[in-house]
Amino acid sequence: MARIAYLGLGVMGAPMARHLIAAGHHVTVYNRTAEKARAWVAEHGGSHAPTPAAAAGNADVVISCVGADKDLEEVTLGADGAFRNMRPGTLFIDHTTVSARIARHLAEEGRARDILCLDAPVSGGQAGAENGQLAIMCGGTEIAFASAEPIMRAYGARIVHIGPDGHGQLTKMANQIAIANAVQGVAESLHFATEAGLDTDKVLDAISGGSAQSWQMVNRWKTMSEGSFDFGFAVEWMRKDLGLTLDEARRNGAKLPVTALLDQFYADIVAMGGSRQDTSSLIRRLTGK
Repeated sequence: MARIAYLGLGVMGAPMARHLIAAGHHVTVYNRTAEKARAWVAEHGGSHAPTPAAAAGNADVVISCVGADKDLEEVTLGADGAFRNMRPGTLFIDHTTVSARIARHLAEEGRARDILCLDAPVSGGQAGAENGQLAIMCGGTEIAFASAEPIMRAYGARIVHIGPDGHGQLTKMANQIAIANAVQGVAESLHFATEAGLDTDKVLDAISGGSAQSWQMVNRWKTMSEGSFDFGFAVEWMRKDLGLTLDEARRNGAKLPVTALLDQFYADIVAMGGSRQDTSSLIRRLTGK
């Protein structure tokens, strides 16, 4: 069993760290809000540290799941960052969704310090984290991936090594493109069925068994129709992810006209007060509710 430092106890990080405890690892947690770390330890065990550097000092593995590029840079390379106190040979796994640029930068810093680095963003939302059923897309060396995979099995159901440094983050961008487009398709389909006076439960029964079926349709059609949007991944985080995606597309030349439009649709939801609602709230643009 490994000594693991876990940095970030948000809606994704807290259950992932809990799965590591359940798997028998010794886990030291750090959270920017110290009271949250103390409460987590009181409930689940392990220990907490006042800084990322303190958490990482005796760790075999350091895992992060924070907010954005600047947050990740702070907990790794900041004045109290984990990299400053990690021993040679330590494994670093980052589950934050960030830019490919910072993933590659941390990998370079890691090589200079003899630290194995893996960028490993996740998909599956809060429910996937709670149930240990996340999809994890990984970028880094074969050695880093082989070292990290047994650890990630505690909360990952599908773990794929995509390629070298940054490729995990690029894959997460492809994932978010597909999700945003699927959500809008379901929203428009449901809106059309409602305006046409159809029984939407029967419509779902009819079309979810054919080629129109998607995870978003099966899991969000009914909740969309009920106006319920409290299912984890918030609009403000999707906007962050789509911003990263569109920035990367400008660099690599990919044409993403519909994704760019959907980013603006999500901006409309934010203006409607829905920044903390989940991504299926896109239907509010159509219903005006």
